[in-house]
Amino acid sequence: MGRLAGLFAIGGGVSSRPLSAAERAAPGLERVADAGPNLYRDLGVRPLINCRGTVTVIGGSIELPEVRAAKSLANQQHVQLDELREAAGKRLAELTGAEWGMVSAGCAAAMSHATAACVAGGNPDLHVRIPDLTGFPKDEVIIPGHSRNVYDAAIRAVGVKVIEVDTPDELRQAIGPKTAVIYIFANSRNETGPMSLEAVSSVAGPHGVPVLVDAAAEVLTIPNVHLQRGATLVCYSGGKIIRGPQSAGLLLGRKDLVQAAWIHSAPHHGYARAMKVGREEVIGMVVAVESWVKRDHDAEWEEWVARAEHIASAVSRISGVTTLVGREAGGRSNRSPRVTIRWDSATLGITGEEVVRILDTTEPRIALGGGGGGRNTQGEPGDTGISLGMSMMAPGDEKIVAERVHQVLSTKHTPRQAEPPKPPVADLSGQWVVEIRYTASTAVHAVHLQQNGNRLEGRHHGNFIARDISGTIDGDSVSLASTVTERHGDALRYRFTGTIAGDVMSGTLDMGEYLEATWTARRHVFGQPS
Repeated sequence: MGRLAGLFAIGGGVSSRPLSAAERAAPGLERVADAGPNLYRDLGVRPLINCRGTVTVIGGSIELPEVRAAKSLANQQHVQLDELREAAGKRLAELTGAEWGMVSAGCAAAMSHATAACVAGGNPDLHVRIPDLTGFPKDEVIIPGHSRNVYDAAIRAVGVKVIEVDTPDELRQAIGPKTAVIYIFANSRNETGPMSLEAVSSVAGPHGVPVLVDAAAEVLTIPNVHLQRGATLVCYSGGKIIRGPQSAGLLLGRKDLVQAAWIHSAPHHGYARAMKVGREEVIGMVVAVESWVKRDHDAEWEEWVARAEHIASAVSRISGVTTLVGREAGGRSNRSPRVTIRWDSATLGITGEEVVRILDTTEPRIALGGGGGGRNTQGEPGDTGISLGMSMMAPGDEKIVAERVHQVLSTKHTPRQAEPPKPPVADLSGQWVVEIRYTASTAVHAVHLQQNGNRLEGRHHGNFIARDISGTIDGDSVSLASTVTERHGDALRYRFTGTIAGDVMSGTLDMGEYLEATWTARRHVFGQPS
């Protein structure tokens, strides 16, 4: 396939950063650079400066200029995709040192295709039946407890039975003839210890069971650290730190399984047809990896650190504000220098959560992770603060961010005095039947409450999962919240707010990433149908 990054670089030497004025003058690129913000604003959508990280919901990363150019050129010719897959797989193997590589429609798609490869091995008779695995010789996936997370839904989408294990003995007992693959979510909990990747791989190896590692948000290590530690397959997001196409991912590892994963992906039919990857993403991803290999990561890191120091220098001039620049690389996931800004909320009259909200709802819009309170483990002063990541900012953003954060923190704020709660208008103790109106459906949940003054505690029974619920009653206003952690692969957050009128409560429901709904709860009278 040749050295595509060099081919598509403007003048053969485009660096891994947003376009300069000179680059904007290059044919075909100025429209991307100049029209982007207007495209969003024309739709009434507010763009933002990303100080949060490679988070999908705010767009991950910005593609490298050479990736954008390569995608545009790739779109101008037709190719046979199986032939492109073969050439791209070989090139990715050359670049990464893995046996073979494949471009998918994101990291989650790579996980699904890899699981299908371990379940069906490229057999079309089996492929067309996925996700109904009735009669399949292999239909089980083992997941250590430390690796359960919301993304393992991509594994379950193939229809496999998940078996959780927490100890080496449980792992050995779980492995059998129906075991298709072991899934590991790359994180600090499996770096060492009896259920580390090395330990799991050493148990799986003699049984011929592949080990798949999800390293979506990590830097791409060459040679690959996970394959070196015993994994069979590893997958990455292409649209995070690698800065490839936002809708692309990488699967690397054992050649026969990666090639089988391609058979179980689009453009072929069957379950995975919905996870289509185009020739533009394949070429763009190969170019991104070629650039990754050549990028001066040390210089890039120093540039990010300089951004952090600029912001810290500007903000630390405010009396009562302290800053800390995190210069060390730390782990492989979501790697970025950070600025931590701390202060006392009573002195400045504003909390970190309020600063985050102001930066998100005003112009220029700046996205941060959540503001935090309390002293952190490093002992910085103050009871509140914010943290800013540098890796996804564009050159020059640090000046805008420094000025805006300085402006918000140096403005005189009057601390909001918490009013004492009003006496409750009712005793909500008992059972409530809750009708929830989602966007296009309804459901009935049950809530059992025990009221103690203004405090509410109890149990929330959803469609399938029961969990604790707690909240407050303030006059006729009620607030309740329940969560389902991702310990078993799912995460849900329900926050009910509303008012009380007799034996009826109603209001709005905040479901986090699943947006909003409305709800009405009626007190259950025992002996009467709900």
